[in-house]
Amino acid sequence: MKPLLLAAGLLAAVTTTTFASKEKPVIGLSLDTLKEERWQRDRDTFIDAAKQLGATVIVQSANSDDTRQTRDIESLISRRVDVLVIVPHNGEAMNRAVKSANDAKIPVIAYDRLIKNCSIDYYLAFDNVKVGEAQASYIANHLALGRTARIVRIYGAPTDNNAKLFKEGQDNILLPLIKQGKIEVVHEDWALDWKPENAKKITNAAITKAGRNLDAIIASNDGTAGGAIQALQEDGLAGKVLVTGQDADLAACQRILRGTQAMTIYKPLKNLATLAARVAVEVAQGRAPTTLTTLDNGKHLVPSILEKIISVDRGNLSATVVADGFHPAAALK
Repeated sequence: MKPLLLAAGLLAAVTTTTFASKEKPVIGLSLDTLKEERWQRDRDTFIDAAKQLGATVIVQSANSDDTRQTRDIESLISRRVDVLVIVPHNGEAMNRAVKSANDAKIPVIAYDRLIKNCSIDYYLAFDNVKVGEAQASYIANHLALGRTARIVRIYGAPTDNNAKLFKEGQDNILLPLIKQGKIEVVHEDWALDWKPENAKKITNAAITKAGRNLDAIIASNDGTAGGAIQALQEDGLAGKVLVTGQDADLAACQRILRGTQAMTIYKPLKNLATLAARVAVEVAQGRAPTTLTTLDNGKHLVPSILEKIISVDRGNLSATVVADGFHPAAALK
């Protein structure tokens, strides 16, 4: 029977075993979610790149449910995939699933988010500390001088190791400025599951607590930025408060042009997803991909490749996001 290329959501009804080979490897791709535009792009690019290399991809999406993602991975293991590529919902909760893959001698690649305290083979991601540094640096460079700036910090999902890395990067820039009295954090909180509605609640709480005199909101991604801006709009503050983001989602780029969002972080997803497909195929074929660094996941030093990120605002949106074909210019109007 030929290997199957399946979209997320169709796998529950499929029980066919996939037969893998070195010439035509089968890759299991376990995603946290497909609700966000960003992850749909990753999936599609990964599948296309893997197909060009002669590989088949089986996709599972867990809808941000740790138990479901563990079952998804165990299902992929039972189908004898050659390699697993995992975007974990919770990098701490995948230990059992990764242990099952280890026992089955199936290599594991953590994609975008590090899987903690277990044996994984590779980690491929953007430099997430630099994401946080770029967000905080943008705010620091665009705040009014001569008085203490009042900011709100909206962190990502507490279950996502990346959210902690974004915060670490932000802290690298903000903490010295806070110590110098140049910035005051009037409110901060974590947005469960990265949901915009949770970011909106955090922003509403910030306005209730600290008043309307806000200078900036450091939102860790575009989804949470959208929720924050919705709250600002309800209070007549949209466009008056600097708001950061990440992922260069279409809606965020449109907000940047309208002036309600100040910036986003553009991560060339095509580069990372294409790289991940190539590395997965190499690993499946028994080759050792070239890596540039290692990161400690609490269990061991994981061979890693970190892609670069780009800070984007209205001034360079066309030269980056549009020029790369990430969004067509017509869609931004």
